[in-house]
Amino acid sequence: MADKKPHTLPPSIIYCFFVLGIISAIAFRAIIVFQRLEPSWVRPVWYVGVVGYMVFFLYRYYISEKRKKAVEKFQLIEKVKANACLTDEDREVVVYLLLSIRKSPENVNYFIIFLLSILAIIADIYFALS
Repeated sequence: MADKKPHTLPPSIIYCFFVLGIISAIAFRAIIVFQRLEPSWVRPVWYVGVVGYMVFFLYRYYISEKRKKAVEKFQLIEKVKANACLTDEDREVVVYLLLSIRKSPENVNYFIIFLLSILAIIADIYFALS
């Protein structure tokens, strides 16, 4: 495995983890609604959020470590700083890194979590005032 070149994961895996992250975000923000409407659902929904985030962030950790190891292993920062010529293998790793960033829907995930947080705050204020 140490000699394998880094590569991006298939889109199906990327989007499964994206959906898992969104489900977890929804679960945490839905707790505010379940507290008011159906308190017996708070604990199960909380577990969905926690377990989902545990798996999702373990996956994000794996991706982040994979990118960092590729940069280190091929000394890409040093080579770019020194304006050194990149080998074909170096270029393949740079392409992997750039594709990995481009394929990742993490920015969409962050934006959806932001919007869900706003909705959760609005719901909490609404329930507090009613």
